[in-house]
Amino acid sequence: MESDEAAAVSPQATTPSGGTVASGPKKRGRKPKNKDDSQTPSSQQGGKMKESGKKTSQQQPSVDEKYSQWKGLVPILYDWLANHNLVWPSLSCRWGPQLDQATYKNRQRLYLSEQTDGSVPNTLVIANCEVVKPRVAAAEHISQFNEEARSPFVKKYKTIIHPGEVNRIRELPQNSKIVATHTDSPDVLIWDVETQPNRHAVLGAANSRPDLILTGHQDNAEFALAMCPTEPFVLSGGKDKSVVLWSIQDHITTAGTASGSIVKQTGEGSDKNESPSVGPRGVYHGHEDTVEDVAFSPTSAQEFCSVGDDSCLILWDARTGTNPVTKVAKAHDADLHCVDWNPHDDNLILTGSADNTVRLYDRRSLTSNGVGSPIYKFEGHKAAVLCVQWSPDKSSVFGSSAEDGLLNIWDYDMVSKKSGRAAKSPAGLFFQHAGHRDKVVDFHWNASDPWTIVSVSDDCETTGGGGTLQIWRMSDLIYRPEDEVLQELEKFKSHVMTCASKP
Repeated sequence: MESDEAAAVSPQATTPSGGTVASGPKKRGRKPKNKDDSQTPSSQQGGKMKESGKKTSQQQPSVDEKYSQWKGLVPILYDWLANHNLVWPSLSCRWGPQLDQATYKNRQRLYLSEQTDGSVPNTLVIANCEVVKPRVAAAEHISQFNEEARSPFVKKYKTIIHPGEVNRIRELPQNSKIVATHTDSPDVLIWDVETQPNRHAVLGAANSRPDLILTGHQDNAEFALAMCPTEPFVLSGGKDKSVVLWSIQDHITTAGTASGSIVKQTGEGSDKNESPSVGPRGVYHGHEDTVEDVAFSPTSAQEFCSVGDDSCLILWDARTGTNPVTKVAKAHDADLHCVDWNPHDDNLILTGSADNTVRLYDRRSLTSNGVGSPIYKFEGHKAAVLCVQWSPDKSSVFGSSAEDGLLNIWDYDMVSKKSGRAAKSPAGLFFQHAGHRDKVVDFHWNASDPWTIVSVSDDCETTGGGGTLQIWRMSDLIYRPEDEVLQELEKFKSHVMTCASKP
């Protein structure tokens, strides 16, 4: 096992398939900075206070003051929380397969990345994560963490030296040891993370070789990436304003099981030093600017949607050709950054935007001429929304993360219900994770451990470098039915009173 040291991929403009692309500044990216390990926690904290003091007005609490308030509430709000300091920022985080289950915790793969400044290579990191089971962690322990330390629950297992920084990671639902990555190139890279050799990321080290390269974009494809839940299909969007669909079926062994490799081992006439490549099944045109995110229908590999900097939401059906089936020309009042299709109800689609809102669309109310209004507009962020995702545990629940450093958890069913909550609380918002001190660039619900989330922030602006990975689960008293919670609390009250009356 490799030591838990920083690693990453050398920034290059050469694509894995041999082309070169001029690297330009990304809208969502910053020049990464290293968290200096030589600094003590106290000196780093002083630097943060000084930095945040410059950026906030006297009327508003500073980043650190708000963070301190949140940390004081951790034992009340959370069933479990792990905080893991990242030397380099990670722009993506995803759960991999669950490895084993024990009495008090489960072990699971976790995928993240290291976006470096070029002093060491950029990397795709495969970690082993110990996920503590519900109602196991002691309340007083979960808030006693050092922000500058690495969590004992997260251990680096393998490092892949990635050709360019990793902007996005997505796993194949049918076989989550197969992942796709986006970098600053037109190609999508496919990796079998279990068969890839472990590498030591030092300056000058050669890149790891992808198991498969998906070609078809005419310009960089940096963020929009999805894997199909029903078939081994991959979807991507890019600066060429197109959406591209691939099938990697021919490169997966018959069952796609953990014992097989993603690449056929025949190698007929191919250079062993070159990765095999596959061209697209379809290229879909309809956007007028960069495509920022894509999502498959949960029920069909032929249906998918996309959003972009043209403020459009487009629905596609590969069976009907390469033109849009439905195009909502003004889905938001600014660029769209993210989209997700409800896995429980294939009529509901979420979108997130630079206009700070999340919108919910019902595709039955959209028409082919682009007319259609959202069912609801969720307003609870104060900066651009970067990521939205439906919960796998309840059909009406979803999360949204943004540049304001917040990860909001919403329940659409609560919008229509009258409640005694404060009027200033946005409708549908029932939990706010405020443990990050800078923009939350990605998060992922854990399908194996209900109500467990991994989230990651790029901390370059507030702490001067690096990032923060957090794995957390809110208290079940927050999301369980009210009558059930009250009944439990009444039992607890009776127990306390009984204990207090004993001599």
